[in-house]
Amino acid sequence: MKSDRRLARGARIVLASHNKGKLAEFAALLKESGITVVSAADMNLPEPDETADSFEGNAAIKALAAARATGLPALADDSGFCVAALDGRPGVYSARWGGPERDFDAAMARVNVEIGTDPDRRAAFVAVLCLAWPDGTTHTVEGRCDGHAVWPPRGEHGHGYDPIFVPEGETRSFAEMSGPEKNAISHRGRALERFLAECVA
Repeated sequence: MKSDRRLARGARIVLASHNKGKLAEFAALLKESGITVVSAADMNLPEPDETADSFEGNAAIKALAAARATGLPALADDSGFCVAALDGRPGVYSARWGGPERDFDAAMARVNVEIGTDPDRRAAFVAVLCLAWPDGTTHTVEGRCDGHAVWPPRGEHGHGYDPIFVPEGETRSFAEMSGPEKNAISHRGRALERFLAECVA
């Protein structure tokens, strides 16, 4: 059920994620709005099974579970690394490519091996944000950043697949950029812009 309801500036919301890197990004991106973000991990919430086959579906599963468990509005992100030569994979399975330990060094190596000698290195990061309310209403927005995959990994910043992704118009990987530089052009930054425009009063 879609909602046109908006968050008041200064509201407190739950970020339905246990990923410290994502929490830091969201806290920085939402700082100007005055919205306070508390993580699902800090509230000892379990991680729900992400059983959907789309970013939208998985974001809704996480956001609704956190909203209903806490009684607070909850924001969830489902994002992934989509490689053209791999028919959009790993996509919604991006975290799972790292195995049970979420080993992204292994996940990046797998991407490189599966691309092999294919000259098509086009790739994109996609992020879908779902804001859910305890009564079950939701609002979803999407952000996308196109670029290409590189090997070997470059840079020490960021998280996930950032070291092997160079966005369009750049020569540096996401992991070679500062946080503010990345956030200005990233899939998550673009999704947050839409979220602020559509979901915050």
